[in-house]
Amino acid sequence: MKRIFPFLTAFAAACLLSLTPAGALSQNALTWEQVKAKFEASNPTLRADSMSVDEMRAQEITAYLRPNPQFTFSADGLQLAPHNGVWSPLSGEDYQPNVSYLHERDHKRELRLRVAQEGTQIAQSQHADLDRTMLFTLRSAFIQTLEAKTVVKMAQEDLEYYDHIIQISRDRFNAGDIAQIDLDRIELLRVQYESEIQTALVNLRTSKIQLLQLLNDPTPVEQFDVNGPFDFSEDLKPLEDFRKIALDARPDLRAAMQSLEQANTAHKLAEANGSTDPTFGAWYTQNASNNNPNATETLGLSVSIPLRIFDKNQGEKKRTQIDIDRNQQLTNAAHTQVFSDVDSAYAQVESNIALLKPYKAKYNDQATRVRDTVTYSYEHGGASLMDMLNAQSDYRTVQLAYLQLIGTYLTAAGQLNLAAGREVIQ
Repeated sequence: MKRIFPFLTAFAAACLLSLTPAGALSQNALTWEQVKAKFEASNPTLRADSMSVDEMRAQEITAYLRPNPQFTFSADGLQLAPHNGVWSPLSGEDYQPNVSYLHERDHKRELRLRVAQEGTQIAQSQHADLDRTMLFTLRSAFIQTLEAKTVVKMAQEDLEYYDHIIQISRDRFNAGDIAQIDLDRIELLRVQYESEIQTALVNLRTSKIQLLQLLNDPTPVEQFDVNGPFDFSEDLKPLEDFRKIALDARPDLRAAMQSLEQANTAHKLAEANGSTDPTFGAWYTQNASNNNPNATETLGLSVSIPLRIFDKNQGEKKRTQIDIDRNQQLTNAAHTQVFSDVDSAYAQVESNIALLKPYKAKYNDQATRVRDTVTYSYEHGGASLMDMLNAQSDYRTVQLAYLQLIGTYLTAAGQLNLAAGREVIQ
């Protein structure tokens, strides 16, 4: 019975594992494209802003509505006192239903619709600009997570290598080559490596939490992971190419230009609103007490034209003209800002590439070679303890600096993409 019980326990555990969904135990690491798609589909800030575009589109319906016709019904000629002893109040009444309609001239309705449509286009560009800005924040969090993962991996590898050094030191101590105090010093230094791993793990967890917040994802941190290349590219297009891309793709510049177009249309609408709109009316009259028996039922027509002597919409015309000049200045400022953003981000990427090239070509290999050589020499008694520790420290410093530079480069590349208006550097 004692032998059967462990077998049944293991069998039950295997059955439970087979019935557990695979996603409950682990989740595949998301790529950047998957993270971006999930962000654009679920981020509440982005979704709320997209609704403002729908609101602007709904205003187009209001802008294109026609004026409502007016209906008036009046009754007159009611008898108030008896006549010859007879009181018939409804015998001589006059009924008059009236319908009138305001006719808008100079394409006011079409201009209102055009202003509303251009407002929708501006809202769409502003939404695209918010998406551009938030994608940079998302990209930065994604890069921080990749960097934290790489640092964790490096810290674990450094600890494994240092454990190898501790084992070498123990072998030398057992052989009588080093003193107990030297072995103790080496073993005490291990706590630094353990601390670095814990710090790296906390940084990784924090980066994942920030990324999950942007994704509006309730997935536990332990089940969430991302994956992607953590490296740099030496290929960089000329600055002028990024400037041209930014002029075509930057949504904030497009919104500024669309605001200028809307200001011009609003001025045309203000000019049209200064014109006179007639009101046409028609009515039917029934008067049973009319002296002319052939005129008891009549039809009347009218035209009402306001005399716009004082109010010709002068103030709104002036305001919209000033608004055109204001939007022209804002458009010029937006052009200048685009070039400034691209030039600054390009200089940062260029500087990071210049720093990373020697690390990749020389410094990383040199640091590894010096560490391995000094460690080998220390193992065979040809190098001192301090030489070995300094070589290990220099190696870690170079490797960490290289990883941090890659993270800085990727962030700068994201900044250049932000300045260009779309992902130019993957």
